[in-house]
Amino acid sequence: MTTSIRFSPEIEERLARLSKETGRNKSYYIKQMVEGSIDAVEECYLAEATLERIRSGKEVIHTGASVREQLGLED
Repeated sequence: MTTSIRFSPEIEERLARLSKETGRNKSYYIKQMVEGSIDAVEECYLAEATLERIRSGKEVIHTGASVREQLGLED
């Protein structure tokens, strides 16, 4: 998959310098950064989306008490 990304001049310069100094292309480092941080980004943004659905009443939530009751685990 090919994706186009526009970076600030500062980031572009840093990537260019890193690429030049190490002999690897910029796409290698961009790929490393995405692969290394996508779990954290997903966790953050998907949690925010879920919270928004909960707040807007579009997401069903279950309390511990209701789950125990449904499963017959009440004391």
